[in-house]
Amino acid sequence: MKIKLTKDQISNLVWILAIVLIVFTPVGFYARVFVGKVFASDATIIKSENRKLLEDYNWRLSNAEGKSLNFSELEGKVVLINFWATWCPPCVAEMPSLNDLYTDYQDKVAFVFVASDKEEKVASFMTKRGYQFPVYFETSSTPQQLVSKSIPATFILNKSGELVVEEKGAADWNSTSTRDLLNQLLEE
Repeated sequence: MKIKLTKDQISNLVWILAIVLIVFTPVGFYARVFVGKVFASDATIIKSENRKLLEDYNWRLSNAEGKSLNFSELEGKVVLINFWATWCPPCVAEMPSLNDLYTDYQDKVAFVFVASDKEEKVASFMTKRGYQFPVYFETSSTPQQLVSKSIPATFILNKSGELVVEEKGAADWNSTSTRDLLNQLLEE
């Protein structure tokens, strides 16, 4: 018995196979990371009249070595906060640009990368990718104005504690507009 497939049937099988690969295999994870990198755009800056003031700096975090950080220590500084996870394709897609930005601004801007993963998994991810930015884990509740139902979620605060950027999804953080914004906020 010989099965004869039409062009349409072959095309449908190819599409089904592609969807199965993207949804159910690691190939799909890397495909979604690639798409995230390709479609990442600049972060949107909140107009000054629409900015909200962060009211609660009472937030405790710790790093993998157990060193604690009370977010109140960063009051009065320009701060970039990024919520992410190793299993999140858009998070992984934007990490190279965040790492590049961190490399150039680590002495001027406070970076707080908050992982939603187990410490061992994060440590392996960081080592494998060669990232050096500081990763923290929450030990108390996130301030309400920084709560997001999705990741990645990135916030930039000015020295006065105003939310200048509130970006959900992957963005190109190593862009000229982000660097210009940080330079402007540092001069204020």
